[in-house]
Amino acid sequence: MVKLRYEIEGGNFDLAGGASSQVKKVLKQLNIDPVLIKKIVVAMYEGEVNIVAHAYKGQIEVQIFPDRVEMKLTDEGPGIPDVEAAMKEGFSTASQRVREMGFGAGMGLPNMKKNTDELRIETEVGKGTTLIMTKYLAYE
Repeated sequence: MVKLRYEIEGGNFDLAGGASSQVKKVLKQLNIDPVLIKKIVVAMYEGEVNIVAHAYKGQIEVQIFPDRVEMKLTDEGPGIPDVEAAMKEGFSTASQRVREMGFGAGMGLPNMKKNTDELRIETEVGKGTTLIMTKYLAYE
């Protein structure tokens, strides 16, 4: 098993995507199927950008097993007041500043769900959010 951990700084869009890029390199070195790598990286990138856009700070932990990749993204931020609404394409609580930078289109959580096999959301308003995503490395 390979374990990776990244600290994510809220508001720092210059570094957004850095952790996802590093994970992509590791997955390539492990000869994971490129189709699966793309799905994993898309899901992780969406989560990483959400931390940068909405939270004060966060952490990403990735565990790569022979049969799956597990990603745990934890942030200290506002939490998600309405998870059901947030799961709908186009729903966004991003600030105008974030939208002007080209982020906040409301596709983050839907893209995470679409590109993973399992997505669990634990959130508390005013405290933060934890996303746990799993992508299996074998085709069904």
